[in-house]
Amino acid sequence: MSEQMNAPMLPPPAGVSAWFSIWMTAVTKPNEQTFAALAEHPDARSNSRAFTWVFLAGTVSALISGVLQAILQLAGLSAQTPGLADLFAGNAERGVAFTFGVAICISPIAGVFAVIGFAIGVGIIHWVAKMFNGTGSFSQLAYTMAAISVPLSLVTAVLAPFSTVNFVNICTGLLSLVVGIYAIVLELMAIKSVHKFGWGQAAGSLFLPVIVLLCCLTIPFVLGVMRLLGPTIGNTFSTIQNSLP
Repeated sequence: MSEQMNAPMLPPPAGVSAWFSIWMTAVTKPNEQTFAALAEHPDARSNSRAFTWVFLAGTVSALISGVLQAILQLAGLSAQTPGLADLFAGNAERGVAFTFGVAICISPIAGVFAVIGFAIGVGIIHWVAKMFNGTGSFSQLAYTMAAISVPLSLVTAVLAPFSTVNFVNICTGLLSLVVGIYAIVLELMAIKSVHKFGWGQAAGSLFLPVIVLLCCLTIPFVLGVMRLLGPTIGNTFSTIQNSLP
């Protein structure tokens, strides 16, 4: 007993190992206490850590997808893009090298766009949560959401290239669906824990912006279709009316 009490305490993980520990905690211990603790982490007081994670995840995800796509093309399990297939006809190795090179070049750009999309998405969710009297800060929500999205985005990056492989794409599609649903559940818990309100407000914060966006995209389309088909519909009703005795 005394030996255990006198044993030196191991220091907590630091650096990248600490990042992995936080990510794994976020996705393997799905409860409100986990996300409440993450929201109180010192790194959750600013946006820099969350944005760094998202940038690295976007960059690495694009690189992983590109490398796996090149390997699948080299193995003959995935077809090249039609334009590239014509360009590198008869020289599959050059096509694979081109795909690999493009993945390396565009991966940092993908990381930048990932940060922009993440910041906009979390900002909208946070704005709606404040309308529901949420008490959390943007940096806290960004930190917890990043801890969720980083590991799951890496899993999705591994699955995505296999969507072009026959039969395998069925399994990867189902796995991607499960990962997506699990991500939604974790995000609901994170929003609820950070902003300290109920499940209804959390669901509203997450889904209301999506519903509004779909309405904004759908209504103009429906109005455009009605405008194009309006004369045809009017003529049809006129013909029916004239044919009646």
